[in-house]
Amino acid sequence: MPTEQLPEAFADLCPWLEWSLATESERSAKRQASAFEDIQAFYDALLPRMDAVLTFLSDYPPNDNPQDVERLFHLSLSLAEVASAVENYGQASVVDGYDVARFVAVHDQV
Repeated sequence: MPTEQLPEAFADLCPWLEWSLATESERSAKRQASAFEDIQAFYDALLPRMDAVLTFLSDYPPNDNPQDVERLFHLSLSLAEVASAVENYGQASVVDGYDVARFVAVHDQV
């Protein structure tokens, strides 16, 4: 996988590009469809890099960024999507008794 898919400083995160998803619905579906061991591995790979990722992203405006920067941003959003599953619940698809498949993000449907 070419390292140009992410900014050079984050080329080590390229194996996780399948988690770089643009919408909340896509990220939630990925979490629900993934084995918890895969979610944990993604979390373990991204979390130690988040200070650097967020510092890097702070130099860019919210919109109209190069694709490699957008991919990195989407990876960070996927980490946020899986964090509570890892940190609080230890499971992928049911959070606090609520099946997240029932949630439909209206803002993704525009």
